[in-house]
Amino acid sequence: MDSWDMEEKDLQAQTENTPEDQMNSEELESAVKDQGSGPEDSTETGNQTEEEMKKLKKEHQELKDKYLRLYAEFDNFKKRTIKEKLDLMKTASSDTIQALLPVLDDFDRAKKNADDENTEESFSEGVSLVYQKLYAALQAKGLKPMETNDQPFDPELHEAVTEIPAPHDDMKGKIIDTIERGYFLNDKIIRHAKVVVGK
Repeated sequence: MDSWDMEEKDLQAQTENTPEDQMNSEELESAVKDQGSGPEDSTETGNQTEEEMKKLKKEHQELKDKYLRLYAEFDNFKKRTIKEKLDLMKTASSDTIQALLPVLDDFDRAKKNADDENTEESFSEGVSLVYQKLYAALQAKGLKPMETNDQPFDPELHEAVTEIPAPHDDMKGKIIDTIERGYFLNDKIIRHAKVVVGK
């Protein structure tokens, strides 16, 4: 091999890339690729994150609405239950009091007869005391008699037994006489009044 060939080989060796140079060039290419694709990837990731946030916010709002509806329903149920319980407590004695109303009617009739000047029947002091105690005890439980005489007839409160000609014009459509008293129990009707109405 002459010197000329040796110099040519050395020159080729110098111009060829070393493994390190090849490695550096590969890294450079991959870095360029990464830089080129970087903004697109970050945009896609950003879009996914925004979509996930919107989805989570929507789910959160739906769960919140559901919770508020359930809370409102439970609150209404609780109030309704308390009201029903109070109403039940107020009217729990209704059956017992209704059973005692005929006794009050008998007392009222006996007292009315005793107060009549044309009768010899008397309402003794002892019987009067019993009547007053019974009436007071029932009033304490919420019993209240209806005011009927000379009042306008109201079909929701009164039951017309019969109609008679009114003694004067301003009594037409009004109650002339009460056959059987009506009663309220804590402002709830437990017996309608049986009345005679003027026509």
